[in-house]
Amino acid sequence: MTDDRTRDLATALLDLHRAPELLTVVNVWDAISAKVVGDVDGTRALATASHSIAASYGYEDGENIPLDLMLEAVGRIVAATDLPVTADLEGGYGDPAETVRRAIGIGVVGANIEDQMRPLAEAARNVEKIMAVAEQEGVDFVLNARTDAFHLGRDRDPADNLAEAIERGRAYLDAGAPVVFVPARLDEQQVAEIVGAWGPQKLTMIGIPGVPSLARLEELGVARVSYGPMSQNVALTALQELVEDVHRGGGVPSSMRILN
Repeated sequence: MTDDRTRDLATALLDLHRAPELLTVVNVWDAISAKVVGDVDGTRALATASHSIAASYGYEDGENIPLDLMLEAVGRIVAATDLPVTADLEGGYGDPAETVRRAIGIGVVGANIEDQMRPLAEAARNVEKIMAVAEQEGVDFVLNARTDAFHLGRDRDPADNLAEAIERGRAYLDAGAPVVFVPARLDEQQVAEIVGAWGPQKLTMIGIPGVPSLARLEELGVARVSYGPMSQNVALTALQELVEDVHRGGGVPSSMRILN
């Protein structure tokens, strides 16, 4: 059975998703990024980005990083903060329920699991198994069941992707997932249709350019917005710009903060 601290953090994270206020999570990839993000006033939870963690170890995204190494990295993030941590665990590394069990064991209280457009019945069974593991471990685990209807359907009619995302999300909610992640550049009408089909505080999104404002997403009933690997790319852009400026004869910008 899971310890009291993990159970309390899980319940807190679930409450943040159920609240009418939009939850924003800027994704992290190691202990220092977790500390920097967590120390900012208004940060209520942390989310890892699998792409960013894999890249920091020299692996391509897509479950190429060994699971043990991924969980070690996530565990260091959990240890670096007092906030709830939800982890991006890709497709579950061949056994989503067991991967989630291991994640709970290191203090993770939520996770993204991709459906990778598996047959719907299989994907829904994975959700059921994950939520059964969470019940066995005694935590209000926030499974952010991800559907790749848009992500893997770029060559399809967006209307077909929307219909499939709604169908899959409804199945995952019926299987026990508290929220469903639809990573896509959704417009206001698409967001409204999804929320209308599932109910408020069920949809989570990625905050990419072109989606409605955070204020509007809150009004529409979106539960959460995360930023995936873009936060790491913002940091890497600043690093590359420093190098470019040094090569031009400049140096460290006056806006730099001492954060570690």
